[in-house]
Amino acid sequence: MLKNLKLRQKFTILLVVILVVGLSFSGLALSALLRQNAENEIASRALTLIDTMTSVREYTLTQIYPELADKLEEKFLPQVVSAYSAREIFEIFRKKPEYRDLFYKEAATNPTNLRDKADSFETGILEGFQKDKNLKEVRGFRSVPGGDIFYIARPLTISKESCLTCHSTPEVAPKTMIERFGAVNGFNWQLNQIVAAQFISLPASKVIEKANQSSLKIIGLVSTVFIVVILLVNVFLHRQVIIPLKRITRVAEEVSTGHLEVDFDQISNDEIGNLAKAFKRMKLSLEMAMKRIRRTHGGNTGGTAGN
Repeated sequence: MLKNLKLRQKFTILLVVILVVGLSFSGLALSALLRQNAENEIASRALTLIDTMTSVREYTLTQIYPELADKLEEKFLPQVVSAYSAREIFEIFRKKPEYRDLFYKEAATNPTNLRDKADSFETGILEGFQKDKNLKEVRGFRSVPGGDIFYIARPLTISKESCLTCHSTPEVAPKTMIERFGAVNGFNWQLNQIVAAQFISLPASKVIEKANQSSLKIIGLVSTVFIVVILLVNVFLHRQVIIPLKRITRVAEEVSTGHLEVDFDQISNDEIGNLAKAFKRMKLSLEMAMKRIRRTHGGNTGGTAGN
């Protein structure tokens, strides 16, 4: 089929095939790279929020709890609990559209408030932090009943003695807290022990959607550039190759019919110019051959008339 196509059409088909194949292979690599970049960007924002929640916990432990500790025997105030403060502050964050899809949890295997109870997956992450003290962060994807989510987790360590007031033994803990949460959960914690993991998660579709948007933009840009290149190549091919070849073809056809007054113009020094030069030499050779034939034919005619 290609042999019936013109030169410009063949070049256009070749360039389009290169475009399609190139975009197919590069698209796969680009998709993986952009997805990784999307994960890193979202993880960076999530880590900033975890640092913010850690600061809220620090503020609660060092400035709120000392001021209200004496009143805990009369009435339990959840505002003095750092985990409660962090969770409430995060819910305020979630009222903003850019944070609406984010979720925060301090997952523990032995929490005071059962809403912080770690599930089997979170327990595995927490145990990993407890076994490897050098492990500071875990991220990835997991499946939940509502769909896949992207999560990032960091270990949460008991670093303040004040935390043990409520979490060492039931005998030491405020009675009002025991009355509210019972004497079973959230005790026997120790200083410098990793007791929970801070999780921030969001729907995996948000990561994929962000990566796809970037992919479409880049692929669209590359496609546009390549289409412009195809057009420029066609223009160059038409001016520098096709038009000179048509001119050579037309002159060759005229020479073949006996119009030897036409000439092959060499307008460049490239392969097309060399072709024109070769045709010009061929035309000169043809002219010389024709002259010899005429002289020979003329001489034979004269000799015959003399006889």
